[in-house]
Amino acid sequence: MTINQQQAERLGTAVAGAIREHWGLFLAEGIILVILGIAAIVMPLIATLAITIIIGWLFLVSGIVGLITTFWARGVPGFWWSLISAIIGIAAGVVLLLWPISGSISLTLVLIAFFIVEGIASIMYAIEHRNQLSGRWGWMLVSGIIDLILAGIIFIGLPGTAAWALGLLVGINMVFGGVALIGIALAARHPATA
Repeated sequence: MTINQQQAERLGTAVAGAIREHWGLFLAEGIILVILGIAAIVMPLIATLAITIIIGWLFLVSGIVGLITTFWARGVPGFWWSLISAIIGIAAGVVLLLWPISGSISLTLVLIAFFIVEGIASIMYAIEHRNQLSGRWGWMLVSGIIDLILAGIIFIGLPGTAAWALGLLVGINMVFGGVALIGIALAARHPATA
């Protein structure tokens, strides 16, 4: 199913109308995200532990739900794979909840891997755009290099960086996301000036 230009315009108008109608909620969410983000930046150790515990609960609950649905639908093909997946989810949740500091080190290793993959992909994307003579490819190249530098800084500082890396980066993300929501809300409040 494809969306034609007229359907896309109607969808865009509907989204803009919904944002305009509920701009106050977007503003409140943005302010809350900025406040939580600043708190995470100021207290990255607490934020890192909180993130690890939240992820632990997510794994535990999803594993338990997966286990229940696996036994409920016992005759469905893939029973053993589903059972293994549920048990791994429960085990990961228990480990993250019982040993959140060790869990934050594991999550930091995943973060390092993400930065490496994202950095290489961004650099390759930039090189591809340079070959096609499109403008602004340099920004993407710089972004990829920064991702690799961040991965290196976090990796070299292990295990100490595990105490602050997740909390700090999530805090920065929350601040930027909150500022973006505040901007959207304020623009939707006065659509004539947006």
